[in-house]
Amino acid sequence: MAALTPPTSIRLATSIRLSKLALPLAAAMLSAGAALAQAPELPDNVPVPELNQPQSAQEAAPADVPIPEPRPADAPEPDQPATDTLNQQRSDRHQEAQPQPPAVAPTPTEKPAEAKPSAAAPKSPEKPAQAPEKKIPPDPRSTAVPQEKMPDEELACRRRLKSMGVDFEERKAEHDAAVGCSIPYPIALKTLGKSLDINPESELNCQMAEAAARFAADIVRPAAKAELGAELKSVGQASAFVCRHRNGGGKLSEHAFGNALDIASFTLWDGRRIDIRPAPPEKEAKFLNAIRKAACGPFKTVLGPGSDADHSLHLHLDLAPRRNGGTFCQ
Repeated sequence: MAALTPPTSIRLATSIRLSKLALPLAAAMLSAGAALAQAPELPDNVPVPELNQPQSAQEAAPADVPIPEPRPADAPEPDQPATDTLNQQRSDRHQEAQPQPPAVAPTPTEKPAEAKPSAAAPKSPEKPAQAPEKKIPPDPRSTAVPQEKMPDEELACRRRLKSMGVDFEERKAEHDAAVGCSIPYPIALKTLGKSLDINPESELNCQMAEAAARFAADIVRPAAKAELGAELKSVGQASAFVCRHRNGGGKLSEHAFGNALDIASFTLWDGRRIDIRPAPPEKEAKFLNAIRKAACGPFKTVLGPGSDADHSLHLHLDLAPRRNGGTFCQ
């Protein structure tokens, strides 16, 4: 056998190596071909399952309903607990529900100016000025003061009282310049005649004292005998001289001049007392009505029950000077 040349030997060695490598490669290819021949056929479209989905969620959800992906804001961060995420979502929804103030506050509309009344508009009638209070002139009797010598008419009056059996006493003059009360020649009546008392004693001017005495003797005594069947014993007075104005203000009362007498009751010799009141018994009412009616004339003012509340319990009699000698009886 001839010896091989170096190039020839190299090629031979290389062929041998390639042959050794080709055999395992061919065996591997044959094995892969057999495996492919035995594998089942795969369908053209195969659904690919979603990653990280639990088996129960895949079974519960329908195949044709897509599952919405969570919003990026709602997805919990890796280091944030699920509870904190839920609270954050509630807070975000609460803030979204509250109305947000506008960026620029609206300017309030200006109040329209009040319309001025036109010159042609009718003016409301002006309130009439209150009439000034009528000033009452002073009573001329307020300046009366006693003279050094008693006037003749005063002396004559006293003589008439004595002739009637009236018991009286002289009193000092009464005068109040601030109020206007004045009685320059007062007397105090102790009786109204023989066996006819007046209680308590009454301070009056002489003219009023004489009128009261004649009223008791000429009117009251006969009426008591006729209507009540008994003699009159005494007269109960409620007021005589008092320095005051009329009830309700205004002019001075006739009492301020000793020119008025208030009678409250009559007492008979059989002990009966007849009080002046709004609704007395029938016999007493007849007696009181008779003397009240007869008093209008001798006296210029007669007031009693029914005239006003101030005279419901007494009979007011006075000699107030009136025009043409008129009377005022109620």
